[in-house]
Amino acid sequence: MANLQIIVFDVCGTACALHRSAVRELLPLPRLWRPPVLPRSVAGFFNLSGQAVPVLRLDVLFGLEQADQDPEDALYRHLILFEGKGASGVQALLADRVLDVVRLGMSDVFPVREAETLNGCVEAEVSWNGQLVHLLSVERLLLAEERQALAELSRQAQNRLGEWAAPA
Repeated sequence: MANLQIIVFDVCGTACALHRSAVRELLPLPRLWRPPVLPRSVAGFFNLSGQAVPVLRLDVLFGLEQADQDPEDALYRHLILFEGKGASGVQALLADRVLDVVRLGMSDVFPVREAETLNGCVEAEVSWNGQLVHLLSVERLLLAEERQALAELSRQAQNRLGEWAAPA
C-alpha cells in the first residue's frame, strides 16, 4: 500500500485519525436524545432514516479533559459515522471538529505495538502538519463487554424509536 487516506479530527485538543475506508459519512451534530441509563461514554442517540444510532464520546473513553467550551463551538461539532463490529450496526463518534481528509505516504506512518494502548485502539502514529496523530482502529475502540452493552442499549433505543413510528 503506497498511500494511506485518513480523516483527521480533534477531540479535546488531541488530533486523532481514522482510515477513510472505515468512515461511512461525516455529519453535522444533530439533536441527540439521551435516555437516563446511558453511560457517560455514550453522548446519546439520533434517528438516521429510522435507525437509532449511538454516538460515542472519545473524550470520555480516552479520559481527556474537555476545556470550558464556548457554547457556539458545540454547534460546529461533527459526527463520524462508521459500521460497528459484528451486529452493532451503524455507530458514530463525536468529534470537536473534523480537520482534514488527507492522503499520506507510508513513510509518514509509524507503527504502535498493540500492547502499548488500551485494547490496541491506536494502530499507528501518522505525521500530519508537523505533528504525530493517533490513527485509531474503530474495531478496537470498545472492549468486548462495552460492545455488548452498547448493542443492548441500541436495541432498546431502536424499540423506543419503533414505538413512535407512524405508519406510512
